[in-house]
Amino acid sequence: TCSTTRASEVQSERKVRTEWPDGEAQLFEGERGAERLVREEFADGEVQHYEGEQGAERVVREEYPDGNVQYYEGEKGAERMVRVESANGNVHYYE
Repeated sequence: TCSTTRASEVQSERKVRTEWPDGEAQLFEGERGAERLVREEFADGEVQHYEGEQGAERVVREEYPDGNVQYYEGEKGAERMVRVESANGNVHYYE
């Protein structure tokens, strides 16, 4: 059977997740038309976290499968790493 969705129903929906065949997924939050990227998951297990309004989302944290976590500050496109927390408990700070 075939199911039909009316345009008015689609227009009220908001994007919450996009998935690609390679295993990558992007997760979104926000009202319809103002959805912002909040997390990106990669097939290798890396996860990137974002903050900011739509179009100005910036990376604030990257989590790696080995347990290492990198933290970033700065505006979109100018993010810089400020801290790394290693799986073994070591913490490194950067300026």
